[in-house]
Amino acid sequence: MMTNKEKYDKVFIDCFNVTKEQLNEDFVYQCVATWDSVGHMGMIAGLEEVYDIMMDMEDIVDFSSYTVGIKKLKKYNVIID
Repeated sequence: MMTNKEKYDKVFIDCFNVTKEQLNEDFVYQCVATWDSVGHMGMIAGLEEVYDIMMDMEDIVDFSSYTVGIKKLKKYNVIID
């Protein structure tokens, strides 16, 4: 069974075609070509499916980086550690 962190990383890796090593505090919106507005919504949909949540529009808009996302998911009782 995957941990919440492994699931989180997998969504990013699958959506943005990146490696696990790229996922850190420097991984921010538009840092790779695949993280554009369409990629962003795909990533959000992936996270909502994996964690069985529905994110508020404000949180979707504010989800600007890999690390910000970890903080945003706490609101939905998804703890990434």
